Amino acid sequence: MKVCFLIQEHPFLDARIFQKEAKSLLRQGYEVTMIVPKIKGYLFDISGKKFINSFNSDIFTYEGIKVITYEKFYPQRNLKNLNYNIQSGTYHRFDDPLTKIGIAQEADIYHAHEFFSLYSGIGIKRALKATKAKDIKLIYDSHELDPDPNTTNKKITKTMIDMLQCMLKEVNYLITVSESIKVWYQKIAPNLPIEIIYNSPPLSSSLPLKQRKHETFSAVYEGIIHQTKGNFNKIIEITELCNKEIDFRFRIIGGTKETERDKLLIPSHLKDKIEILGWVDYTKLPFTFSDIDLGWIDLEAKYSLNHRFAMPNKFFSYLNNGVPVLVNRCDDMKKFIEYHQCGYVINKMQASSKDYANAIIFLSRNKSKLKEMSINARKIMEDLYNWGEMERRLFKIYNNFKS
Repeated sequence: MKVCFLIQEHPFLDARIFQKEAKSLLRQGYEVTMIVPKIKGYLFDISGKKFINSFNSDIFTYEGIKVITYEKFYPQRNLKNLNYNIQSGTYHRFDDPLTKIGIAQEADIYHAHEFFSLYSGIGIKRALKATKAKDIKLIYDSHELDPDPNTTNKKITKTMIDMLQCMLKEVNYLITVSESIKVWYQKIAPNLPIEIIYNSPPLSSSLPLKQRKHETFSAVYEGIIHQTKGNFNKIIEITELCNKEIDFRFRIIGGTKETERDKLLIPSHLKDKIEILGWVDYTKLPFTFSDIDLGWIDLEAKYSLNHRFAMPNKFFSYLNNGVPVLVNRCDDMKKFIEYHQCGYVINKMQASSKDYANAIIFLSRNKSKLKEMSINARKIMEDLYNWGEMERRLFKIYNNFKS
């Protein structure tokens, strides 16, 4: 069967899309094509850096997966027209490049990864039904809550919800990333089959031996540095506060977008306390955790429903490597951590640097508790939440479409 991934926003090497889902389906025997955006003629990496000297062809095959590119467009600027097109029930006004290229593939299954690539998926489904009498299957893989009613303009939210209600009637299966997001969708489309596929990494075959200085306590942040997640000022403040009490180090794996590197300026007195590794190859991530005690996540849960419901890649990346998680009060991560005893939750939607520092100091002085959390973290990934388990859920969805 031919599968076509529709991507409007993500980089084509995105961990969930390419490294996990696409490769898993390829190994299972599916023919996988990805339609992905370029920005000003170039594909871009997860850091936002453009691939200037590679992946320059409009169409190419990479690691067995066919990749077709197009110039990124911004459909949100024409939301009223998009809503009209969705409500019309026809395909005639779907003129964006993602829809046009998608129609030409004549795939059996289309797998959309964002709200606006779902829009294109609807146009493709209608067009192939009308012109080819081909009844394709459409999956919506909602990586996050979109629209987020707490952060999106109310008028825009209403229009997008109207679109979503109509689009979901033509979706065959919905995938999402947390229990709360699943419940949110069930209220909109109670009869639509929904599966949770967590952002879990493949289980590393063996953990590197922990190699740390006896008295040093280390925390890590993995991902993009942003004001609402991975706030750099908080990292500096946490590091300063902790070092008043303990020997503490903070490691950053990832960082800012390529154009914002100069924003990460480490104060001179913390040069030996904060380390920025930058973006690390997906397969080499486990080795960056070999001397880490705690993984940090800080999300804007008070003002973002999406953040309250989030179960991000970094959460499972930490657990996969036996690193307990420290997080503020985000609904789904809180329930998960409390149930599995694999981390520490600060019971505030908005936690301060002092809150995090106090928690780190407490855990550094309770090593037996921390070790128990670490063992639990690795165990649940081995038994329940590794990508192998998520892969089985993915295959079960796709097996429903085999005639």
